[in-house]
Amino acid sequence: MLERLTLALALLCISFTVSAQRTIQGTVTDETKESLIGVNILVKGTSSGTVTDLEGNYSLSVPAGYNTLVFSYTGYAGQEVEIGTSNILDVTLSDLAVGLDEVVVVGYGTQIKADLTGNIAKVSGKDIEAAPVTSFESAIQGRTSGVHIEKSSGKLGEGMKVRVRGNSSISASNQPLFVVDGIPITSEDQGINNNQPTSPLVDINSADIESIEILKDASAAAIYGSRASNGVVIITTKRGKEGKTSINLNVQSGFSSPTNKIGFLNAEEYREIYTEATLRYLGIDPIIATEEEKNEARQFLEDVLVDGFNSDFETDTNWEDEAFNEEAGFTKVDLSASGGSDKTQFYAGLSYHDEEGILIGNKLERLSGRLNLDQDATDKLRFGLGLNVVRTQLDRVSDDNAFSTPLQLIALAPTQSSRLEDGKPNPNTIYYNGLIQLENSNRLTEIYRTLGNVYGVYEFFPGFSFRSDFGIDVLDQQEDNFLGRETLDGAPAGLGESRSMRVINYNTNNFFSFDRALNENNDIQLVLGLSFQQSESKETSIQATGFPNDDLTTIASAAEPVFTSSTATAFSFLSYFARANYKLMNRYLLGLSGRIDGSSKFGEDNRYGFFPAVSAGWIISQEPFLANSNQVSFLKLRASYGVTGNAPSTNFASLATWDGNNYTTTSGLTPGTLPSPALQWETTRQFDIGLDIGLFRDRLTLELDYYQKNTEDLLLSRPLPAISGFTSIFENVGEMQNKGFEVVLNTRNFVQGFKWSTSFNIALNHNEVTQLNSDADIIAGVNRVRVGEPLGVFVTRRYAGVDSATGDALYDDGEGGTTSNYNAAPNMVVGDPNPDFVGGLLNNFSFKGFDLNIFFQFVVGNEVYNDGGQFQSNNASGFVDNQTKDQLRRWRQPGDITDIPRAELVGNIGAQESSRYLSDGSYVRFKTLSIGYTIPSRLMQKWGIASARVYVTGQNLITLTDYKGWDPEVNYTGTGRTDTNTNIIQGTDFYTAPQARTITFGLNLGF
Repeated sequence: MLERLTLALALLCISFTVSAQRTIQGTVTDETKESLIGVNILVKGTSSGTVTDLEGNYSLSVPAGYNTLVFSYTGYAGQEVEIGTSNILDVTLSDLAVGLDEVVVVGYGTQIKADLTGNIAKVSGKDIEAAPVTSFESAIQGRTSGVHIEKSSGKLGEGMKVRVRGNSSISASNQPLFVVDGIPITSEDQGINNNQPTSPLVDINSADIESIEILKDASAAAIYGSRASNGVVIITTKRGKEGKTSINLNVQSGFSSPTNKIGFLNAEEYREIYTEATLRYLGIDPIIATEEEKNEARQFLEDVLVDGFNSDFETDTNWEDEAFNEEAGFTKVDLSASGGSDKTQFYAGLSYHDEEGILIGNKLERLSGRLNLDQDATDKLRFGLGLNVVRTQLDRVSDDNAFSTPLQLIALAPTQSSRLEDGKPNPNTIYYNGLIQLENSNRLTEIYRTLGNVYGVYEFFPGFSFRSDFGIDVLDQQEDNFLGRETLDGAPAGLGESRSMRVINYNTNNFFSFDRALNENNDIQLVLGLSFQQSESKETSIQATGFPNDDLTTIASAAEPVFTSSTATAFSFLSYFARANYKLMNRYLLGLSGRIDGSSKFGEDNRYGFFPAVSAGWIISQEPFLANSNQVSFLKLRASYGVTGNAPSTNFASLATWDGNNYTTTSGLTPGTLPSPALQWETTRQFDIGLDIGLFRDRLTLELDYYQKNTEDLLLSRPLPAISGFTSIFENVGEMQNKGFEVVLNTRNFVQGFKWSTSFNIALNHNEVTQLNSDADIIAGVNRVRVGEPLGVFVTRRYAGVDSATGDALYDDGEGGTTSNYNAAPNMVVGDPNPDFVGGLLNNFSFKGFDLNIFFQFVVGNEVYNDGGQFQSNNASGFVDNQTKDQLRRWRQPGDITDIPRAELVGNIGAQESSRYLSDGSYVRFKTLSIGYTIPSRLMQKWGIASARVYVTGQNLITLTDYKGWDPEVNYTGTGRTDTNTNIIQGTDFYTAPQARTITFGLNLGF
C-alpha cells in the first residue's frame, strides 16, 4: 500500500512540474517579414530570457503564473506580448521612427525626442564602444552636426579641442562642460607646463558608455547656466536591466602607422642642395662652378658644420623613419556583466588598454573598472551608486619645440648615421640626436582617477519625485621626468623633476521632478532644484640635479634642488535651477528654463548671474490637415532663445592678490594683481530656429537649424603702463559672434533582407570678434585677435612667389605690387584657422550575418600654418637642416619659374615668417571602415556562447588633403600655455606628430 501511495505522489509531482512551466516557441521578424537576429526576449517579472538565432527563432521555458514576454531590439520599438493558450508565439517588431520615440537625456531629466524644442545631438554607445581609439572624443568626431572635434597631434593621451557651434571666449575656456551620470567632471588639462596639454577624458572607457548627448542651443543648455556657453556633453554610462545576467567579452588587437610621411632629401640630394647653397655663400655661381670649387664648398661644410659631409658617401639615413615606431599598435580587452532582478540591477565592467604610439618612446596603458548598482528599496524609494576606478600610465615624449622630440630628428643630415658601430646613438650629429634622449631619459605620467556618485529617488506619487545626487571626482596625477647625464639638458650629472597634481571635485544635485499628463490634451513636466560644486587643486613640483648615476632617478638621490614650487587653489559654484515643459494637444510645445549661478570667482557685487531660456515647438504633422499624409510622417517647427554664461579660468580675477616670494634667505610678499570688483560673467545670447522633417514613414528624416550666438562682456586683460607696477587688469571689454547653419539627413535606403542606411551631417559656422578694449591686435605668434575677423586669424607677410631673374623671395607690398624687401612688406590677414564647414557621412550595410560600416569625416575652408617650415623648407638658406623634397624645385638660374627661392647658405632667402608656410588645411578622411560577421547562434550554443561576432576595423585609412605637412588635423599650442593663448593659437604645426592609421582585428562574445 505504501509503495502504491509513493508511486502516486511521484506521478502527481511529475504531472505538476510539467504543468508548472511551458515552452514557448516562435519567430521574430520585422515588418517586411525579415528574420531578426539577437532579439532579447524576457519573461516579464523574472530573470529568465533568451535571444533569437540566425533564423529569428527562439525557444523559452516560461514558469507557471507568468504570462507576458518582453521583446526588445536595438532600432525597433519594444513589445510586451501576452502568451495566451498556444505554445507558438510569433512576433513582428516595428522600426522606431528614427529615434522620435527615443528617450534623450537632458539636464536633470529625460525627454522624448519628438517633444524636444531644443537642439540635442545624440550618439549611441553601441556606435563607439569598439572604436580603436584612446579617448571617446575621437570616436564621435564628425558624427554630430555643429560639433568640431580636433585632436592636437598623434601623440597618445594629449588634449583634444571640442567646439560646439564655434568659439565663445578669448580668455576663458571654450571647451564644453562634460557631465558623467549627472555629475560635472574635471576635463581641463592638468599636465606639466613644459609639455603639451594632456586630456583627463582619456580616463573614460568608451565601452562603458550607454549614450552621449550634446546640448547645443541655449534652450537645451541654459539649465546649466554659467557652465553652458560652450555647450554641454552629457555622458550616460551603462546600467543593468532586469533579466538574466549577460556577460560580454570584446577583444581587439591591431597595428598602427602614421597617416602620412612628408619625405625628406636623401644624402645625395642633401649634398647637392647644400653644395649649391654654400657656393653662393662663398660668392661662386653654382651654374658655372668647377668641380674643384664644388669640392671646396663641400669641404667647407664638413670642416665647419656637417661632420662627414665630404668624406662619408655611404651613409644615407632616413631620419623620418627613425622617428616613427615600427611596432606601434594596441591591444584592448573589455569584459562586462549586467543584469538583475526586478528589485536590483547591476552593471560591472573591466577594461585593459595597452598601446604603443606611432612615435618612438610614446606609450599608454590604462586599467579601469566600473560598477553601477540600482536598488528598489520600496515601491517609492530607489537608490544606486556608480563607481569608476582608473589607472592610466603614459610614457610621454618631449614637447614639439624641443630638439629631443622624435620628429625633430628629421632636421638631422642624412649624410650622418643615426648610431655608432657599437649601436649607441651618434652624438656627433649637426643637432642633438633625439635617440640619445630616448635611451637615457624617461617622462612618466601616472594618473589615478576615481569617479563616484550615489543617488536616491523618492516617488511621492506617480509622476512626482525628489532626487538627490552626490558625486566626487578625484584625480591624482604624478609626473616623474629624468634626463640622464648623456642627454643635452641632463649633462653632466642628471636632471630630475617630480610633480604631483591632485584635483578633487565635489558635486551635489537636489531636485524635484513632476511629469504628468493632466488630461488627454495637457502634459506638463517640471524640474526645480539646486546644485553645488566645489573644486580643490594642489600642485607640488621640484626639480633637482646632481645624481650619483642614471639608475637612481628619484629626487631623493639628487644633490641640489634647482626649482621648487607649490600651489593650492579652489573655486565653487552654488546654483538654483528650474525648468517647465508643456505640451498641448500633442502638438503645441513650450519650454521655459532658468538658472541662478553664484561663483567664488567673482566679487560680491556680481557674484550671481541669471541665465534664462524660452523655446517653443509646433508638431505640424499632428494637425488634421497632415495627420493622414502618406508622404509627411513627421514635421516640427521649433525655435528657442536663451542666455548662458562663462566664468574666468583663473579663480581670483576679481580680487587684489599678493604673491609669496623669497630673496636668498628672506621671504616676503609682492603685489600680484589689481582688484577688479566690477568683473562679471561672460554672457552668450543664442537664438535658434529649426525644422525637423520625416518623410515616407520616416524612411527619410531631415533636421535643419539656423543659429546666432552673441557673446558679450568678454573677459580680457587690459594692458597697463608698467610704471604703475602692474602690467594688466582683468575686465569685461569685448564681444564676439557666431552664426551658422546645420543639416542632418538620415535615410533608410533598403529595409528588407539587405539593409542600407545613410546618415549625413554638415555644419557651417562663421566666427567674428566684434569688439575689443582697444584697436590693437592681441598677438600669439602668427595668430591674432582682430576686430572684424575670426578668432585666431593668421596675420603675417603675404608671400608672392619668386623673382625669376634673381631667385629672391617676393612679398605683397600692400599696394598691388610686390617687394623683395621683407621689412618693407606689411602684415596682413592671410588665412583663417577656423573651418567654413565640417561634417561626416556614414553608411551602414547588413545582410544575413554580415555588417559593413563606412564613415567619412571632412573639414573644409581652414588654413594650417607650418611654423616648422622655416627650418624644414627654407631652400637651404637657413642653417643646415634637412629639407623637404619640394625644395628640389628651387630657383637655380635666371628665367626659372618656381615658387621656391634660390639656395644660399644662411642667406635667409624667403625663410622668414610668411604665408609661404600657410597651406589649405581642408581634408576628407576615410575615418572608419568596419567589416563584421555574426556567427549563427546555433553553431555557438553548444559552447555556451549566446552570440559571437568577428570584425576588422580600419581607422584613419585615407586622408585627402592639399596640406603640405604630415597631417592637417593638428593644433600645437606650445608650452607655458594659458586659456588665452590656447584659444588664439589654432591651426599651427611645429614638428607635430600626424594622426595614427590603425587596423584592428576583434572578437566579441556574448554569454
